[in-house]
Amino acid sequence: MTTTEIKQTVTRVNFAELAPKAFRAVIGLDAAAREGLDPTLVELVQIRSSQLNHCAYCLHMHTGDARKAGESEERLHMTSVWREAKHFFTAREQAALALTEAVTLVADGGVSDAVYAQAAAHFEEQELAHLLALIFTINTWNRIALATGKVAGTDER
Repeated sequence: MTTTEIKQTVTRVNFAELAPKAFRAVIGLDAAAREGLDPTLVELVQIRSSQLNHCAYCLHMHTGDARKAGESEERLHMTSVWREAKHFFTAREQAALALTEAVTLVADGGVSDAVYAQAAAHFEEQELAHLLALIFTINTWNRIALATGKVAGTDER
């Protein structure tokens, strides 16, 4: 059986219902992380992390949110290949996407000094701290959605 043939046969827990304090804590972290960050940048980071984590639920949600915020289809399509399509993204966005990849894939080699320095060159310290918190948060949401079997397109928030 291939991974595309595997279907969820086990009913998963409703995390929000069964661990409400933990769920509210993640919501609080999410809200705090976003403070002071450009909403478009927030969505790009969440989209890229969700792509890397193969989280269809979050990817669907955040591409929809990005569209509502005015993001172009062209840039949404280029997010997964931003390194090959840099001209679609500002230097600041590229630095955020590079940091997102490094933190999301931290087990593959950590966060290099070069990636961190690039981000630090484009973000003030407080913004950088919030950007890191945002990356931590979307990775947490991705893991919650994947572990609890959230279905793309349902956008149960």
